[in-house]
Amino acid sequence: MAEHRLWAPWRMSYIRAEKKPGGCIFCLLPETDDDKRRFVIHRGERCFVILNAFPYNSGHLMVAPFRHESSIEALDGDELLELMTLAQRSLAALREAYRPEGFNLGINDGEVAGAGYADHVHLHVVPRWAADSNFMAVTGDTRVVPQALDDTYAELRDRFAAR
Repeated sequence: MAEHRLWAPWRMSYIRAEKKPGGCIFCLLPETDDDKRRFVIHRGERCFVILNAFPYNSGHLMVAPFRHESSIEALDGDELLELMTLAQRSLAALREAYRPEGFNLGINDGEVAGAGYADHVHLHVVPRWAADSNFMAVTGDTRVVPQALDDTYAELRDRFAAR
């Protein structure tokens, strides 16, 4: 029987990337105005929306406050409100762009809870479809993401701008 492989080489750059102390992506990425290169979809007053560079599905977004805080407990009421308002806008933009059948929204609070960047709170917004990961994530330890990040960025950026 022929052996078949599905490669996910983009994942290796994340695995091998040097994790620099004090190098918080949620602080560094919005510092420049090169939103397209940094995949910043939208900037609010207190929070911003960014594409996940290593997505679970096409359209995987993250909403984060500009202020560096490790938990939603430390956010003020205005930051919390904008975080959730941008999550709501993210759902609307993703529904329009991709017609998902559902969503996962979540905050991993702390490293043991799965937070890759535990020092800066952020909310994941992941569009879902029936059988979207099929068997690949379980048997192949591989995610199948059918759209390039540049294309996802262009599609969602336009929809956020229209709102």
